[in-house]
Amino acid sequence: MIDAKYEKPFAETTGGTSAKPCPVCGKPAVFAIRPFCSKRCADIDLHRWLGGVYAIPAAGDPDEETDGQVADKN
Repeated sequence: MIDAKYEKPFAETTGGTSAKPCPVCGKPAVFAIRPFCSKRCADIDLHRWLGGVYAIPAAGDPDEETDGQVADKN
């Protein structure tokens, strides 16, 4: 179980410095599970990663032919 002193928002545990908000819901982050505000938001983010929501589209190699044939290199 998370210790009670770590359940405060991240900004309160670091002496009042502003921290980035939770990337899922925008609430202040909790120090023990930063950058998230709760275990629920951390699980939502994990599900997005595993589901491919955060996938980076791959760009095609400019040297490859688009029709699938190998280029003649003379």
